[in-house]
Amino acid sequence: MQLSNREREETPQEPRLFGRPAYERSALVGPIAAARWLLVFVLLAGVYFFHGFLVPVLAALVIGFASWPIYRRLLVVIGGNRTLGATIAIVAVISFIVAPISLAAVYAVDEVRSWVVWIIETNASGAAVPAWLTQIPGVGVWFGEQWAKYVGHPGALGELVQLVSGSNIGNIYRGVLVVGASAFQSFLTLLFMLITLFFVYRDGEKLVGQLDKLGERILPMRWERVSRIVPLTISSTVTGMGVIAIGEGIVLGIAYWMAGVPSPVTLGIITGIMALVPGGAPLCFTLVSVYLVASGSVFAGVALFAWGTIELFIVDKTLRPRLVGGPIKLPFLPTFFGLVGGVKTMGFLGLFVGPVLMALLVSIWREWLREVTAQPAPPGRIIT
Repeated sequence: MQLSNREREETPQEPRLFGRPAYERSALVGPIAAARWLLVFVLLAGVYFFHGFLVPVLAALVIGFASWPIYRRLLVVIGGNRTLGATIAIVAVISFIVAPISLAAVYAVDEVRSWVVWIIETNASGAAVPAWLTQIPGVGVWFGEQWAKYVGHPGALGELVQLVSGSNIGNIYRGVLVVGASAFQSFLTLLFMLITLFFVYRDGEKLVGQLDKLGERILPMRWERVSRIVPLTISSTVTGMGVIAIGEGIVLGIAYWMAGVPSPVTLGIITGIMALVPGGAPLCFTLVSVYLVASGSVFAGVALFAWGTIELFIVDKTLRPRLVGGPIKLPFLPTFFGLVGGVKTMGFLGLFVGPVLMALLVSIWREWLREVTAQPAPPGRIIT
């Protein structure tokens, strides 16, 4: 005989041995908590598997931000075809940025390798004091004594290198060979950077729109000010300093070559890197000019010093105010820390990423100060 539902409910039920049924128990981990933990796990897995692509992606973003105004003009010319525009932009980047830097790097590696070979040979047999070194006015005799002490006898350079760097000359030479042999790894990084840059050009505006939607949820009414700091910083400060440094390295490198200085490419690269630091470029061409004068090429040394001074005056009075500054002006100290910290952490790319991070920190600090100064004073408190 079958019981009705009402009779079944009124019939006494035996107690369950293992507590309440599953549909009445609450889950040990709720669905929202499980989804959050799953999202965290996916993000950590993504960081673990794809952290090797961080450098090419950041390089692509930096180049994309820096060249975006020119790219937008290109889109107007070709009728808004983003695929064609991205292709033309990539060809331009390869022609005007990648190819010259790669060619200069090849020459610089060969010159540095010849320096290392000379250092090893000098360390094995010693080297006499150069005549031009002792002819430097005022300090020539002291330089000659230091040369005889640290370079003149066999094994002296090895002791000096061991004292300064903690490594012997053989390890440094093998390191130079490894750098020369790692061209394939550099090629892969460059390839990934160019692929990423293509999609930055083609789909950049869509990505910015998506980021703006998420950013407004995270920083309502502040996201637009904070997010626009990155492209403005790259366009004004970072790009300006980079263009000036590259230009000074090229111009002074050509001047070194015309003056007959040994290893002009490497010295030009060093001058370009030092141009990122205030006073770095004048120090470089002044030392090279002193070397030329002391070695007997008085006219070449004086001409190089005069050309460097005129070129630096023109850059500081005309180009630098136009390229550096604008709506985003970083103080010198945060810019300097951004440069040094970026190079120490990420190498050459850190020259661009470091100042951008410092700009974000300065922007957050200014937003904080704006909130503090905009808050009304508590009642009864006297503001002086």
